[in-house]
Amino acid sequence: MEADVWSSFRHDPRQPGNAGLRASDADRAVVQEVLTEAYADGRLDREELDTRSASADAARTLGELPALVRDLVPEPGPASAGLVPMPRDELERRAAEKYRSDRREAFLEFVGPSLVCVVIWALTGAGFFWPGFVLVFTFLNVLRVLVNRRDMVENNKRKLLKQQEKEIRELEQRESRDQPED
Repeated sequence: MEADVWSSFRHDPRQPGNAGLRASDADRAVVQEVLTEAYADGRLDREELDTRSASADAARTLGELPALVRDLVPEPGPASAGLVPMPRDELERRAAEKYRSDRREAFLEFVGPSLVCVVIWALTGAGFFWPGFVLVFTFLNVLRVLVNRRDMVENNKRKLLKQQEKEIRELEQRESRDQPED
């Protein structure tokens, strides 16, 4: 995780208007992930990891979180600041499109195996209705997708933002390699 860490928050904790908002478990988990990654990279020792993790767990507002990771996450460079991010409506459209694709896939994963099992059951004598187990478990996935719509769309947005930031970083690296040295 690098500069894209800030896009993982629902509200950017660096913004003064968001600093007073209550931090969610997901917000604290983002900070914990950055801290764990920094520890794995050797940028934090165990004591500092424990101290910062405890502070992250105890954080009540978003404004308390940036200080815990500010020295671990680089600020975006000038090249990425000049690039235009994907418009919000386009981001939401793509995230919703991905959700519709996931919903369709879950439905097909329900219908296909269920239909095959019911046909096999009918052809083998129609005793105990064992395809019910397949029906129930595959329908649970459909239900999960339908119930978690908002979370899935938000997760898709985060993934799209991370993908865009990765593309920006790759573009910056290509540009820096292509520049002649003095």
